[in-house]
Amino acid sequence: MVEQVPPSVTSTTGRVPTWQVWTALSIVYVVWGTTYLAIRVVVETVPPLLSASFRFLVAGAAYYLWLRFRDGSDAVRVSRKQLVSCAIVGTALLLGGNGLVTLAEQTVSSSLAALMIASVPLWVVLMRRVSGDRIAGSTLVGVAIGFAGVAWLVLPGGQPEESTTIGIILLIFAPMFWAAGSFLSGRIDMPANPFVSTAYQMLFGGIATTIVGGLRGEFGDIHFEEFSVPSLVALGYLVVFGSWVAFTAYVWALQNVPVSKVATYAFVNPVIAITLGWLILDEQLTPTMLGAAAIIIASVAVIVRRETGPSPQQRRVEAVPAGAVADST
Repeated sequence: MVEQVPPSVTSTTGRVPTWQVWTALSIVYVVWGTTYLAIRVVVETVPPLLSASFRFLVAGAAYYLWLRFRDGSDAVRVSRKQLVSCAIVGTALLLGGNGLVTLAEQTVSSSLAALMIASVPLWVVLMRRVSGDRIAGSTLVGVAIGFAGVAWLVLPGGQPEESTTIGIILLIFAPMFWAAGSFLSGRIDMPANPFVSTAYQMLFGGIATTIVGGLRGEFGDIHFEEFSVPSLVALGYLVVFGSWVAFTAYVWALQNVPVSKVATYAFVNPVIAITLGWLILDEQLTPTMLGAAAIIIASVAVIVRRETGPSPQQRRVEAVPAGAVADST
């Protein structure tokens, strides 16, 4: 889930056992790769935006209470400006990014959603370029190739049969919102503690998602007797594993592992999502999807490796996957 990695979180703290490094990375790889499938199962019987807002509010409240209990009230005290920043970033990431993915997965496959969200680093680089950042020519070529893969993916006839036009449109805008939130988080005043920042982003994003869900009439669609057991289990999985376990592993990895290695989740998650969607949900994989997947994932891999280095400015290319917590740092 959400904001960019602050420089203070990315510094390594010394050598750690290899098994710990790969345990943390494996959790991020696998759990965040499964969240697209879990969302697809949740929205089968649970209102999409309200299910997403439930995730964020529960996870955000838990983080906030845990920090307050562990470190005291001063630990969660932030300025009014930082609260506004968290509200902006959290709304962009959780409502605009994750919320649109949740809506889209009512009518598109989890595999297609994961592929479209894989384009987030492409949008972040594009926004950096528009804002005046100097971007290497090879990176811009990679971005152009990646967007060519996205264009191929959204052309009529290449998606699974159940895909709808509105679902595809939502998946075009979702990574744009996610990238915007990630981009802004590195340029506005955010809380220094990533856990505190995440808690507020989740809470504000959850509130915004609840409001929009209410405006869509989703409160009238709540029929608890119709919620399936798989949907409820998947929702619990998203809260516990997607928002808590994987995020904790992600932050630990950022503190102990080179950021270029942590950033590999950006092109590993879609592969896992596609594989699980095919194996578990029997989702259709078209030749267009496979070809576009190869182009998008390869371009993202090149960009992430090219743009993640020791400098804080280069680190800003990373973004947490929208299907994940949509909230992390």
